[in-house]
Amino acid sequence: MQEKILILDFGSQYTQLIARRVRELNVYCEIHPFNHFPHPDETVKGVILSGSPFSVREKKAPVPDLNGIKGKIPVLGVCYGAQFMAHHYGGLVEASDTREYGRANLKFVDHNNELFQKIEDDSQVWMSHGDTIIKLPENFRIIASTGDVEVAGYKVENESTYGIQFHPEVYHTTQGLQLLSNFVVDICGCRCNWTPASFVEETVASLKKQIGNDKVVLGLSGGVDSSVAAMLLHKAIGQQLTCLFVDNGLLRKDEYEKVLDSYKHMGLNVVGIDAKNHFLGELSGVSDPEQKRKIIGRVFIEVFDSEAQKISGVKWLAQGTIYPDVIESVSVNGPSATIKSHHNVGGLPERMNLKVVEPLKLLFKDEVRRVGRELNISSTILGRHPFPGPGLAIRIVGEITPEKVALLQEVDHIFIEGLRNHGLYDKVWQAGAILLPVHSVGVMGDERTYESVVALRAVTSTDGMTADWVHLPYEFLGRISNEIINRVKGVNRVVYDISSKPPATIEWE
Repeated sequence: MQEKILILDFGSQYTQLIARRVRELNVYCEIHPFNHFPHPDETVKGVILSGSPFSVREKKAPVPDLNGIKGKIPVLGVCYGAQFMAHHYGGLVEASDTREYGRANLKFVDHNNELFQKIEDDSQVWMSHGDTIIKLPENFRIIASTGDVEVAGYKVENESTYGIQFHPEVYHTTQGLQLLSNFVVDICGCRCNWTPASFVEETVASLKKQIGNDKVVLGLSGGVDSSVAAMLLHKAIGQQLTCLFVDNGLLRKDEYEKVLDSYKHMGLNVVGIDAKNHFLGELSGVSDPEQKRKIIGRVFIEVFDSEAQKISGVKWLAQGTIYPDVIESVSVNGPSATIKSHHNVGGLPERMNLKVVEPLKLLFKDEVRRVGRELNISSTILGRHPFPGPGLAIRIVGEITPEKVALLQEVDHIFIEGLRNHGLYDKVWQAGAILLPVHSVGVMGDERTYESVVALRAVTSTDGMTADWVHLPYEFLGRISNEIINRVKGVNRVVYDISSKPPATIEWE
């Protein structure tokens, strides 16, 4: 069975980053809420306690039951996790006189301690805490300090239990990956054998066993997740898999034809469905963003269901669900208040009486791409920017018409192809154009115009949870603006969105 590290989540914004960094070491790990984690079996090699927005001194502070863990298997407490153990086992945690947020440097390191092997004396670490450990329990000893924080790290005597008041998972902690390696590899004894190749081998074998001779239907989007899920299933069950690619009329210019053509070379059994008129007809006159999403979700289910019913003997619905989606549904804080409608297939499995298979549910986005490379999927598909499920519907602010879609497709095409032609596409995580519900005055030739405004958006991100706007060269933006205004009739002004997430979202609706 696959060995693993458990990460107990106390609601920290960095919990997913801990998991991603552990997996960079080719070690499998799982995130579980602190109050709902599985009893460790022989596959669990160690446990990491995450940070938290809470203070251990608050009445509502998270209190995990560590009786089956501490002293039995290795434990590493990070920030809140470290403070909780110090507080719970008899130490003293108080609000700090010098709240440490941001960069700090280690001033004392116990190089004889296994957690701090190869960590330099003046190594930079990242602090993010208002409380600090004032006094340790009797059997705890200090193994690292900064200039302001005496207990930057500790170890429990005669146990493989450790605590650190800084965040090794963030990139600002320059030797954070080394420290995590010391814990995961040297202390926990993990073998670092969780690789894309091993994932493919284990997943294909598991899918064969799970599905047997049944038939599976999968909705392809042309994106990374659904493509990799499709190829894993194809490798496992071959022609028992049927992929449906629905054209909702809100795709990028010529995308329907391009995506179908790209799948021809992959050996997949793909059925293309032209449902443009159905979607655009249902969206006519609708301006509210959430209503648009719900209509698109409902019509997709209707179209998908109708086409899937034509395939006899289908027992399974395959989905490209990835690990952040799974974490979201079982997080410490519960599912988010409004999960965007296009992120799920609301009711489709029940409606069609199908079982669900999710080959990617253990993977982060960057891991999905690595598995895709292992499956020899083309870089054109693996490098494709994320594209929202509702497509251009949420990039047309306000009512949707076929004319607006056609206009935005042209603008978007000029922008995306410009990024490709100038070597900028792969430096951007996601890009697109937005049609605004305003007109502006302009002059073309000797005539006054009153035409549409479009906004260009390009962001960098790792997983979409946070994003920063891309500093595209002014010369490039100027050239693209001129090209859009000259080539797309109906547009006389182009603006560039320089908002980051948070507070702004990546999409406008």
